[in-house]
Amino acid sequence: MSAQNILASFKEARDVLDHFLSEESNAQIIDDIIKVMSESLKNGGKILSCGNGGSMCDAMHFAEELTGRFKKDRPALGAIALSDPAHMSCVANDFGYDHIFSRQVEGLGRAGDIFLGISTSGNSSNIIKATQSAKERGIKTIALLGKDGGQLKNLVDFSLVVESGSTARIQEIHIKIIHILIEGIERKLFPQLY
Repeated sequence: MSAQNILASFKEARDVLDHFLSEESNAQIIDDIIKVMSESLKNGGKILSCGNGGSMCDAMHFAEELTGRFKKDRPALGAIALSDPAHMSCVANDFGYDHIFSRQVEGLGRAGDIFLGISTSGNSSNIIKATQSAKERGIKTIALLGKDGGQLKNLVDFSLVVESGSTARIQEIHIKIIHILIEGIERKLFPQLY
């Protein structure tokens, strides 16, 4: 890879971020999501997160920062990444891959919880089914999406769409959003630490 290719990659990442920031509603949506997540956690709820491939890694990253720590030492917060390989292989074998997350939402989710689906296409059928399962249980639904938002954009209560055709660039913005959400939750629930 040449220096020119490397610089082009950084510039593309900057352009995608600049475009995301130019949509002024995105900052307000993030703030609204922080409020909803904080309220759920404050009232004993939990956040269930999921995604496929790299987005599953982001879902796991989100959950571990809440149950572990982010910037400050504080009590653990209720978050579960729907990523148990035994569950996933069992359900994929018995019901089909489209059900690997919805079955966990059905078993673990309760009204007052939050569901966070991450999909760079917005059309992942297993995340769509999990979202539907969450809605049936009175769980607020949030999605981090890419491209044009796909089917999930209008299915969830809150959506953030990173408009790009590059999965890598979308995921880079998703992880930034995830870090902002976690810091926002910490600031809301533990203001004395900041």
